[in-house]
Amino acid sequence: MESGVMVMESGVMVIERGVMVMESGVMVMESGVMSVYFILQVFTVEAMMPYVKHLVGAHSKNLFLKDKKKGLWLVTALHDRQVNLNDLARKLGCGSGNLRFADEATMLEKLKVTKGCATPFALLCDKQVDVKFVLDSGFVEGGHEMVYFHPMTNTATMGIMPDDFMRFVTATGHEPKILKFE
Repeated sequence: MESGVMVMESGVMVIERGVMVMESGVMVMESGVMSVYFILQVFTVEAMMPYVKHLVGAHSKNLFLKDKKKGLWLVTALHDRQVNLNDLARKLGCGSGNLRFADEATMLEKLKVTKGCATPFALLCDKQVDVKFVLDSGFVEGGHEMVYFHPMTNTATMGIMPDDFMRFVTATGHEPKILKFE
């Protein structure tokens, strides 16, 4: 494996030949195109932001949802967006009131992550492409140098360039539905 290549093995991220440094009490592992910041375990965006607010770029919140027809959705929005599930359901054609949070067992089965760890990087585990991916347009149209997501654990955040992120999503077989969240 070459320097700066990320490999997913059984839900564990391996970054070969990365450099580790300490920054603001946070362990950082950097490669040429991405950075991983290890933080204390968090379960909400509000709990995460004090550890990562110094990182310039777009930070995410992720919602794993289901509709009444048992369709599954991973919704990734900018961390400070308010997501109204009724409005979102209408935009997705599910009908108002037809979206709710999916249970943790389903998330573990489909994305191989547990509560507090939902992330678009887990789309790699959705080999059957059962989960539809919704992405806030702010990640791709916001002019951000880096975008940040959990790397399948809620003890870290990973920064990646937006174009590289979109290539990753497409490589998983998922075609993101880009929505404007107001």
